[in-house]
Amino acid sequence: MEYLNEKLDQVRERDFLQYRSSDLPTWCPGCGYFGIMDAFYKAVRELDLKYENICMVSGIGCSGRTPIFSNSYGFHTLHGRSIPVASGLKLAREDLTVFAVAGDGDALGIGGGHLPHVARKNIDLTFLLFDNSIYGLTKGQSSATTSHAMKTSSHPAGNPDTPLNPIRLALAYGASFVARAYAGNPEGTKEIIKQGTVHKGFSFIQVLTPCVTFDKTHRTWKSLKENVYDLKFPSQEKNMEAAMRAADYEPHATGIFFHDPDRPSYQEILKKLKDEK
Repeated sequence: MEYLNEKLDQVRERDFLQYRSSDLPTWCPGCGYFGIMDAFYKAVRELDLKYENICMVSGIGCSGRTPIFSNSYGFHTLHGRSIPVASGLKLAREDLTVFAVAGDGDALGIGGGHLPHVARKNIDLTFLLFDNSIYGLTKGQSSATTSHAMKTSSHPAGNPDTPLNPIRLALAYGASFVARAYAGNPEGTKEIIKQGTVHKGFSFIQVLTPCVTFDKTHRTWKSLKENVYDLKFPSQEKNMEAAMRAADYEPHATGIFFHDPDRPSYQEILKKLKDEK
């Protein structure tokens, strides 16, 4: 029995590794992105998705290289453009499982205008927001989710801006699946990615993670661990008011805020219009 269990563990490890590319990640030691990708690999493996049927689309920034580390098809697109490219891809190839990836600066700064439209259309793709609340690749400037008064390279006296709340944005724009995960909990992140992937429609998943290089005071592993908790109300409840209340800045609720499985996806709507023509 011990021999069989050892062989099973080897098979599981081999199956897990098939979703990773041979390129080694270039992220800083201790970065939460390692935990996010670990959760992603395990999620697609447990869903038994074939890697040749997966496509990952990214913008720029630290998260921009994510497709390179995944053994699947991928696009490394322009600044802030992962969502429109992923949308076009899904419309052209409905058979593919499409993931869009972006950081908080990429997605909510220059790319912020794309989120409301993919949400209202309910295009069937999964969007992973790698949210470390800072521009990491360009050396620590303030982003759209940087805490107020935090000192950064672009605001050495303190960030004067009020940060955006990604969950409330996604809820207000009408996303049919809205969730938040925490990079320090790969198991929980894996389960959320699995549920978002099988959801037929637009899935918005914010993943909280620290920037271990440029933020050593606000969003650190310690502060995140002390300020995350699991949502208490059932995700099946389509209760927008409760979801909005739970989407506070701190402490951070993690889990599924809103889920509407009955809303037709954009692909289903297009098919119906075509059939009725």
